[in-house]
Amino acid sequence: MSDSSSAAPKSGGGGLLLAVIYVTCLFFIWAFVTNLIDPLVKSMKVIYTLTDFETQLNQFAFFIAYGIMSIPSAAYLAKNGYAKSIVLGLVGIVAGCLIAYSTAFSHNFITVLLGLFVAASGITLLQVAANPLIASMGDPKGSHFRLNLSQAFNSMGAFLGGIFGAKYLLKGDLFIPDATITQAMKDTGLSFVTNVYLLLAVVFAVFTLAVFLVRNTITHHAPKMAEHAESPFSALKSKWANLGSLGIFLYVGAEVCVISGMIFFLEQKQILNVPSQVAGFVGPVFMLFAMFGRFGGSVLLRKFKATSMLAFVATCASILCLIVIATYSMPATPLGGTIGLPSDNGVFNAPLTTGFIPGCAAILIGLFNSIMFPTIFTITLERSTAPASATSGLMCMAICGGGFISILYGFTVDQLVAHFPIGARSLAFGVPLICYLYVLWFSQAAKKAHVHVIEEGVSVGH
Repeated sequence: MSDSSSAAPKSGGGGLLLAVIYVTCLFFIWAFVTNLIDPLVKSMKVIYTLTDFETQLNQFAFFIAYGIMSIPSAAYLAKNGYAKSIVLGLVGIVAGCLIAYSTAFSHNFITVLLGLFVAASGITLLQVAANPLIASMGDPKGSHFRLNLSQAFNSMGAFLGGIFGAKYLLKGDLFIPDATITQAMKDTGLSFVTNVYLLLAVVFAVFTLAVFLVRNTITHHAPKMAEHAESPFSALKSKWANLGSLGIFLYVGAEVCVISGMIFFLEQKQILNVPSQVAGFVGPVFMLFAMFGRFGGSVLLRKFKATSMLAFVATCASILCLIVIATYSMPATPLGGTIGLPSDNGVFNAPLTTGFIPGCAAILIGLFNSIMFPTIFTITLERSTAPASATSGLMCMAICGGGFISILYGFTVDQLVAHFPIGARSLAFGVPLICYLYVLWFSQAAKKAHVHVIEEGVSVGH
């Protein structure tokens, strides 16, 4: 019997606040795990001597889980309810971390990829449950506000995950510029990776137990499920479910390829000219901007239409990509002085050059990425003719774009390096640029579509 079938009507006060807090923690957790992959990408490239395309298989293994598991996750949610779905999702994350830890014994890159896939499968179930859950908690008019606020904490988890990863996955002689790499150095680097995932498995296991103990609180405030839930595949019949899912596919792909390639981009001599770990500490500022943008966006979305805000941020992200592309051959001309950047040993004094222009432009994209996911999500839910759980499942499946677009980005870099050995990574920003241009089109098209209240049973026209 579904744990949501007997859910009592929602009430305000402390009970609802507690439920929102637990769901918000989920946003933080899956972002933390997801953004560990960015420094992991750099670590795996060095340890296993991979090409850019092969390196992006880390992202592909993780994000392809959304494409494979989102529809089954939506079906599981419809049958078993929100609380059970959340607990199972957390168990999946713990299992994935333990598989990644087992690489200490297998010494095989495939084991890392398998662990990432399993962890992402758990995260997929959490996303399918948490996004509509937080959107429906309270006044429907505040759905954009609540989802953006939770996404702000998601960005905080992303920022801290990147910093944590840079500190513990990119430490040691293995990542010193121009170092002569030995097998012993690679083994030490791999041990840093596996120990991190063992620690995470223990921490998340404890949190899973805590959530299990308060599952009734979550059930009490969960949205009422339809008595006869439609198949998640029903979302494919809705024009706006498909358009919104494509928007999610391309937006996530753009964000993943930018942040995944950020360490490689920033450490280049013509950009910031810093060690890998310093670039690893600077790169997550992308997600810090996203966090600030989501807090600010939560306020602005109460004053401006969601479609207008989406058009604005998509335009700005496109312009920043163009700046990076346009400066691909610009030499790093000294501007005088240095700028202190965070490092594991305190502060790294990087020479201030014109390379900071494309470097800062790339990082600033995070500010304008900030409200794209939650705004595309709720815009689509308000226009889809399919039930909310089915539409949510389809959009979460579309997050697999993070895998496909990132390997396209890696392939593009590999191809461009042969012709543009200096500016290849800058020119590859043409990949996310195309994605942002679609988001811009989507925002304009959505202005003319019919809007309805987010609910399970929807029978309105397109």
